[in-house]
Amino acid sequence: MISPSPRYGRAPRTLAGALAGLFVLLPLAGGGAAQTPEERLAELGIELPTPDAPTANFVKAVTTGNLVFLAGHGPCGGLDESNTGKVGLDHTVEEGYEIARWVGVCLLASLAREIGDLSRVKRIVRVFGMVNTPPDFTQHSQVINGCSDLMEQVFGPEISKHARAAVGMASLPRDQSVEIEMLVELHDP
Repeated sequence: MISPSPRYGRAPRTLAGALAGLFVLLPLAGGGAAQTPEERLAELGIELPTPDAPTANFVKAVTTGNLVFLAGHGPCGGLDESNTGKVGLDHTVEEGYEIARWVGVCLLASLAREIGDLSRVKRIVRVFGMVNTPPDFTQHSQVINGCSDLMEQVFGPEISKHARAAVGMASLPRDQSVEIEMLVELHDP
């Protein structure tokens, strides 16, 4: 397992980190007081960053009715050699997983800015993950699991299980390694 860059403010993927993620979900399964998504993020050592401004003529999130459409997000906080290039060539699958996890954090930051309280999330409906890869790469799902696993740690399995696509791309904007968009359903106001 690799340790993520400290500039991302993410907890390392270690046995202790994995166990912490399991303990975060225990109150949901055990009937105790459920934690909020923000409390789970804090226990995971994740502080949501300020979302980056869009890089073109679009907005990061659009809410219509009870649905929030999150635009395709790449790694926030700047691009460098740690999050650009091709997974399967410049990065291992495990590094791609960590990049996708960080993109998931970036999606949550934009979602929180759009809706305020992450407890308003009723369901993560769909995740569409794009991975910058060479033509013969076939492990797209393992990379995008970084985002999907994070959603489960933050929201629990009932809310986080989503429809998903994980596909390879010949290139992505600004040579980013991963781009992910997400559709979220909110509780009725």
